[in-house]
Formats: sequence, C-alpha cells, structure tokens
Amino acid sequence: MSDKERAMQLLDSVPDYKMGYVIAYLQGITADDEDDETFCEGLVAEYEADNEKGNFISIDEMAKISGVSLYEV
Repeated sequence: MSDKERAMQLLDSVPDYKMGYVIAYLQGITADDEDDETFCEGLVAEYEADNEKGNFISIDEMAKISGVSLYEV
C-alpha cells in the first residue's frame, strides 16, 4: 500500500469534528514556500515602514484596549 493510499485510509477514520484539524494541517504542508516568503517579506517591509515602531504599551493597557481582564480566575 502506498503512503497516499494509507493516508486516504486513515482519513476515512477521522471523525467529522476533527476534520478541521486535518484540513488546516494539509493546507499548511501544501502551501507554497514562495508564498510564505512573500508574506514574510511583506511583514518585514510593513514593520520597517512603521513610524511608530518601538512605541510599546504595557500588557495591562493592551488588556484594557482589548476588553480583557488579566486578573479574573
């Protein structure tokens, strides 16, 4: 049995509620490395063009902006 046939056999046994994980994984491993490189280069260019880089806020301030309480248990 080939690897692809084995993968298809295993796929048949994956429950529907876990299928999202399988799809996400398959999309990740089939993604084009060139697309990843282009995306990362875009992030770097965006960061380098940002005039406000280096201006940080505290985690407490970010939680307040996001409407999240850091201290609820």
